Amino acid sequence: MKHLDEYRDPASVKTLVEAVRAAATRCWTLMEVCGGQTHAILRNGLDELLADCVELIHGPGCPVCITPGTVLDQAAVLARTPGVMLCTFGDMLRVPGALGDLQAARAAGGDVRVVYSPLDAVALARDNPERQVVFLSVGFETTAPAAALAVLQARALGLENFSLLVSHALVPPAMAGLLDDPERRVQGFLAAGHVCTVEGAGPYHALADRYRVPIVITGFEPVDLLDGVLACVHQLERGEARVENRYRRVSREEGNVRARAMVDQVFEPADREWRGLGRLPASGLALRPAFRDLDAVARFRPETPAPAGESPCIAGEVLRGISRPTDCLAFGGACTPDHPLGAPMVSSEGACAAYLNYRRAG
Repeated sequence: MKHLDEYRDPASVKTLVEAVRAAATRCWTLMEVCGGQTHAILRNGLDELLADCVELIHGPGCPVCITPGTVLDQAAVLARTPGVMLCTFGDMLRVPGALGDLQAARAAGGDVRVVYSPLDAVALARDNPERQVVFLSVGFETTAPAAALAVLQARALGLENFSLLVSHALVPPAMAGLLDDPERRVQGFLAAGHVCTVEGAGPYHALADRYRVPIVITGFEPVDLLDGVLACVHQLERGEARVENRYRRVSREEGNVRARAMVDQVFEPADREWRGLGRLPASGLALRPAFRDLDAVARFRPETPAPAGESPCIAGEVLRGISRPTDCLAFGGACTPDHPLGAPMVSSEGACAAYLNYRRAG
């Protein structure tokens, strides 16, 4: 319990809050780029403790939330395709698309399986050679290594009935997109420690230099987050803009070299659509040509409907840090976890779900 209790210690929290207040000569706007951090901030009331000196806004740090509608609709079509078994993580079941969600597809007779790892989908393909098994592969840099391992294992087993519907995203290009936004409010970033544990700090140095913003790598407990905020405020007050690692017990400058090498073997950077941010160059991953035969879109060519019309959901503005969930007219009324209008309400890492759980009023 040592590595939990010491990072949740109330006395340490109080000391850090006082240190942030003492360091800040003005109110600074910082963005965390991780849904887990968003939930931790709201659950522990850190934003309220710092309200007079730091505004914490929430970025596109939920992989489910930034998954484009096209991918959701492709998954729904595949789930309804005879002979196809669609495998996915539990968070994806109730994310609404133009064709409904995957739970509805399963209720209509589609074979949709919840798995805990891409390797579970490989095992299902091995054990069900008469079925085509498609794994809906979503996530940031943290989940890409397991997807790459699944591809390599499927190839080693000679499985011809396994494929991926790929929707992996890379965090640094999204941060660049936020910084290029004319409505940009962010002045400094709290970078997600688990992403940096895989990817390392390397991609963030160019961002800090180019945009002159501090980027502090931090963890997920109250003391972690406040320590990151304090480091970020110190940089802003001194006019500095550099990458600072405050999560050294887990994250290293070089990241996980073996995991990165495996991802590079299977995937290559590709332009990607982000909910709220639009299409960003080299912000996603696609299978390399040597593994393109495992691309579910190329294999099945699912036909999807045209994009849906207007919706009261302001998920895009929430993911850009422009609005808060409580600014949405549908929040907690027309949009709830039982009847979500957007992914941030139904995902376990979504900002709207966090606000509904911890802040029912604005």
